[in-house]
Amino acid sequence: MEKAFYKSLIDNNRTWVKKRLEQDPNYFKNLAKGQRPPVLWIGCADSRVPANELIGAQPGEVFVHRNIANMVIHTDMNMLSVLDYAVNALKVKHIIVCGHYGCGGIKAAMGNQHIGVIDNWIRHIKDTYRFHHKELDAITDQQKRFDRFVEINVKEQVYDLAKTSIVQSAWKNNQELYIHGWVYDIGTGLVDDLGINFNNNDDLDDVYQLHFGE
Repeated sequence: MEKAFYKSLIDNNRTWVKKRLEQDPNYFKNLAKGQRPPVLWIGCADSRVPANELIGAQPGEVFVHRNIANMVIHTDMNMLSVLDYAVNALKVKHIIVCGHYGCGGIKAAMGNQHIGVIDNWIRHIKDTYRFHHKELDAITDQQKRFDRFVEINVKEQVYDLAKTSIVQSAWKNNQELYIHGWVYDIGTGLVDDLGINFNNNDDLDDVYQLHFGE
């Protein structure tokens, strides 16, 4: 059974290639020339949240970074490397942080169950809960609190993106760059713009606003 499933992955690839070539014989030749995606997507690693598919984007249109609970951690060299390449090499114009309702990482951060090495990653999410515990603890309905925590976590990651030297340097150089926070509802397939959007650092606290030397 497992061998059959694995073989189906290869077979599906061949079928996909055939369909693409039937639509455009030069499809892969054009893709191989390079990429110029307008969007960087920072999303959750959850298998039910496919970045390209849910926004109807084609290969080459979205540069993607995914991790548990769509986190932007300033010491995460993986995320920073993706961000730097997207902003400074690819010149993306939009960065979307997309969380999703029902996120397992967020749910784990609401409890105290030991899971494994991921406990150390989830601690960053717990910090977000601590910053907003008054609002969250006031929500008595557990599901509504869970959903609100998902939204708050996305907003914090958008702020954390705006705080990075990579993004602020781009803004200082008058590069067109917008940051957005979304939440995806797996049960409906719809995304919701949370209304937190940056295109400069004016909305950051003064302590986070970097001054670059001339």
